[in-house]
Amino acid sequence: MDSRTFLGLEQTHNPFRWYLPIERKLCTGGNFLYGGAGLGAAISALEGSTGRKLVWSTAQYLSYARPGEVMDIDVIVPVAGNAITQARVVAHVGEREILVVNAALGDRDFPHSGQWETAPPAPPPDECPEYAHRWTTEESIHDFMLERMVSVRTEGQLDGTKNDGHTVMWARLPSIIDGVDAATLGVLGDFVPRGVGQSLGVRGGGNSLDNTLRVMNLVPTQWVLIDIKVHGLARGFGHGLVHMYAEDGTLMATASQSCIARMHKD
Repeated sequence: MDSRTFLGLEQTHNPFRWYLPIERKLCTGGNFLYGGAGLGAAISALEGSTGRKLVWSTAQYLSYARPGEVMDIDVIVPVAGNAITQARVVAHVGEREILVVNAALGDRDFPHSGQWETAPPAPPPDECPEYAHRWTTEESIHDFMLERMVSVRTEGQLDGTKNDGHTVMWARLPSIIDGVDAATLGVLGDFVPRGVGQSLGVRGGGNSLDNTLRVMNLVPTQWVLIDIKVHGLARGFGHGLVHMYAEDGTLMATASQSCIARMHKD
């Protein structure tokens, strides 16, 4: 199964319009579309309509889509150059806008390359304990995502003590067996809210306001090492960055986010 099939994204007769049935497997335990799933669907639609690979995208989350609704995804291409396409997405349920995405897509020949960020030390995924998610609701996105703890506190270890703002974990979507693509990283990059709760040492997190994904180098990998760095929390909003590495240490993408900080309800 590829990422588009997992998401359930479908193209209409119009090559620039797609639709996404909002299934429970795409939603959080709070019963609304998971921000990463929305961004992943937008990325897949952008790549499908333009025929080019994502370089950069930024999403602004405006409203909630609920199970049973159908979200239309309109791709707009103001500029299509020789190597780079500048495009955007407006995703909506009826007249209610859910998210907007701006993006650049393309590939260029250039004689130089390099990677200066390095993956944090981490045992292989099979040697790391599973993360027990707080949501017990069946068939949410968390039931379709495997997570392994590297530097993560369990619910019982959240004692109100702040850490250094750094959380590390392995993650994968086992239903997607055709390899990690930009849409998959869009789903997996939505972890700054998790890092906020971990950094504070509280049973909390937040709702994403945005997500900016920058794709560098996609390589074959089963697991993605998620390196979350929370920069700060003020005025009720948390801000941070996620680096996503392949199992061989290749930096595949970065994601930066702001979120509305919230305490978890029992």
